[in-house]
Amino acid sequence: MKSHLIFIGAPGSGKGTQASRFVADRGFRHVSTGDLLRNEIAKFSVLGLEVKKVMDSGQLVSDEHVIKLLQANIDLLQHQYIFDGYPRNLTQAQTLDRDVLTGSSSVAVYFEINSDMLVERLTNRRTCKNCGAIYNLISKKPKIMGICDICGGTDLTQRPDDKEEVITNRLKVFSETVSPVLSYYEGLGRLIKVDAEAKVDEIYKIITSKV
Repeated sequence: MKSHLIFIGAPGSGKGTQASRFVADRGFRHVSTGDLLRNEIAKFSVLGLEVKKVMDSGQLVSDEHVIKLLQANIDLLQHQYIFDGYPRNLTQAQTLDRDVLTGSSSVAVYFEINSDMLVERLTNRRTCKNCGAIYNLISKKPKIMGICDICGGTDLTQRPDDKEEVITNRLKVFSETVSPVLSYYEGLGRLIKVDAEAKVDEIYKIITSKV
């Protein structure tokens, strides 16, 4: 039975890079709850209208709505999926197993990385305002500084949530909620830990050897 993947890691730990590779090389579907929410609202479905009402009121979308969203948009028999950034807490992990992945094989992958390294990665991240290409001033510089390799745009900006004080707070919130999630998957024998500071190819080989 083919396994679905659940990527767990702090912002900037490399989950998105690996997800993109699995999508391109192995045909996985990348599950982004944010994208699913926006698509459902755009379709004017019953669920989409419910979610829009919640969001318009300034409230957070409930776990119940997210589960309904996942159930409505994934086909476990036809595709392999990567859940990236979800679940975020123990309750979500348990509900995902029970109500979405019911009976399906899945493996959780934890991207371990030193917090100082994360801060360095994220504070040096720049995004092309024109096409969305992402660079890093340390590890993935544009060929010509300040100019996007893809579209030639000259506006490479730092996201507001990549400021050091914001990153520090995000990492604090992540560390407080991730331990029970890791213990849950480890107790079920479904947890892989990878060194997120290793080379991209090495991380990819480790994950592919397990699924």
